[in-house]
Amino acid sequence: MEVTEVEEVLRVLDSSLSNIKWRLKSPAKRRLQLDVLALCTEMRPVIMVDYGGKMPELQEHLCALLKLCQQESAIFERLRVMVIEDMIYLIHVRALAEYVKSSLNSKVELLFVNLEQDPPKMVTQAEESSLVAELLRVQNLFSLFFPLNGLDNDLLSSCHMKDTADNTESSTNKPITSWSSEFIDLSSCLQDSQVTVPTLNGWLLGYPVIYLFSKEHIADAIYNLSTKYLHIFRISVSRNISPNKGSQPEELMSFSVPYELSMGGSKEPWAEAFLAQMQSRWKKCKSVWKPLQMEVSEYYPQAIVL
Repeated sequence: MEVTEVEEVLRVLDSSLSNIKWRLKSPAKRRLQLDVLALCTEMRPVIMVDYGGKMPELQEHLCALLKLCQQESAIFERLRVMVIEDMIYLIHVRALAEYVKSSLNSKVELLFVNLEQDPPKMVTQAEESSLVAELLRVQNLFSLFFPLNGLDNDLLSSCHMKDTADNTESSTNKPITSWSSEFIDLSSCLQDSQVTVPTLNGWLLGYPVIYLFSKEHIADAIYNLSTKYLHIFRISVSRNISPNKGSQPEELMSFSVPYELSMGGSKEPWAEAFLAQMQSRWKKCKSVWKPLQMEVSEYYPQAIVL
């Protein structure tokens, strides 16, 4: 993606917002712009939309917005709205397919923190964890829903995706609620699973450290995390546009890790590896973004909602 295409993305996004009369406050609108650019440049395969309203209106707005954007520009053709239970996301289908494959091939190194214990502990033998095995099963479902073969040459049309969904349903007995050219409902992925939404989000959103706890231990997980000091890792970016338009650092993504498990901060080996992985994505679209920055700050114990 070139700078001229960035300008097109922002123009189409702005005009589509006006056409559907979605009146976002300035911080939410800027957040949406950044998230869409991050998807279009494949800096991130998935972003969670936790701003701009509540369900189901938020889903309606996002689907209407994406439909208009796709009609006006081919840049948006690989983006979709995805829902899992009460969470809503914007995804880049090819980037997500590649990320799922990399996860299953162990090319993406993941660390797990057991929040059922007090204090939380790193899982040293992930292969022996039943919760990690459950997450792996969900990842395999995603690999069926988002097959990498063919995505480079063929758009994921509604018909194509419905065929894939039908094949998946017959093999897993877990029907997809809805799958169209703009909208995907994968709530069935977590049916009959001990994987919680926060654990799934940790993987989907690309965090290098993922919190593990079963549905029976949600209260324990909340307590064990709320009573601990945390490190907040933030990856920030600036848009690579002309100086007279201004370009302030913006948060691309952030995640937390218990302080006692991340005392090295940005010097933790896994943090350095994660930053290197993000920088490899940045190199493919550095005409759009200035170099990434990682900042680590301390977060005092306080109530946390999972």
